[in-house]
Amino acid sequence: MGYEGYLSDRMLMSRDAFNRKQIKIKIIEEDERNRDFSKNGDRVLIKKILLIIQHLETEEIEEIELDIEELENRMKKERLFTSSNRWVPRIDIKNNFVSGNRHTYLLSDAIALDIVSF
Repeated sequence: MGYEGYLSDRMLMSRDAFNRKQIKIKIIEEDERNRDFSKNGDRVLIKKILLIIQHLETEEIEEIELDIEELENRMKKERLFTSSNRWVPRIDIKNNFVSGNRHTYLLSDAIALDIVSF
């Protein structure tokens, strides 16, 4: 395996501001019919994710399955606005895990609705 095939686990994780939790996001379901080849590049529409939260103080691991599509529909219904944060560039997906720099985009609706506190 060459250098290009090497995948650091650190790229797939993000941490909270107090360094008490670290998260990893795995894609469970994506919409293959909706792909974006616009100026933004090759992007995929995400439907469901598995949020893996590791509490660093206790080494406890928590898994939460989130339906991103349902959250977006709920945001439209209750708050009358939504973002298009379900689109993730294919280059930021490695082995069905989303790279750490895209975590806040995917979780912003869940955080706004107090489903996930991070």
